[in-house]
Amino acid sequence: MAPRIEWAGQACPIARAVDVLGEPWTLLILRNANTGTTRFDEFRGELGIADNVLSARLGKLTDAGLLARLPYRDGGRTRHEYRLTKAGADALPVLLALAAWGDEHTRADPPAGRMRIVHRACGAKTRPGAYCAHCGEPMPREEQLWYRPWRSREPFPLVDPVS
Repeated sequence: MAPRIEWAGQACPIARAVDVLGEPWTLLILRNANTGTTRFDEFRGELGIADNVLSARLGKLTDAGLLARLPYRDGGRTRHEYRLTKAGADALPVLLALAAWGDEHTRADPPAGRMRIVHRACGAKTRPGAYCAHCGEPMPREEQLWYRPWRSREPFPLVDPVS
């Protein structure tokens, strides 16, 4: 396998974004971070990802400023959790665009059911986007609930980024 090409210094903003977001598992880690997953063991359990891959992706997302690594005490041991930053939260439109594309162009009826977004203000199921398809009102992150039937029967609010 050829070595990975680095695009961080490219003039093209798509190439620079792919340099940060384009590795396998990265977008799924960001998806879960957006709904409140913070700890290594939680990411591993929810995603089924190998420890070495998860460690590398969390490190890269932290280095890129999309996640903040914060210490916490677990018994007598200091561990770290990974909190979404503003830069990580700002990747939400990318995740929503992928969700919309996946809904439109991939298998229509996954076994557990389809992901849905609920607009908190009007309570309606809607499509991914900046505005609610039901009521037409703006739908910022604090107004979005993600229903992911493979994870829970209840919709998840998106978490606020750390400052």
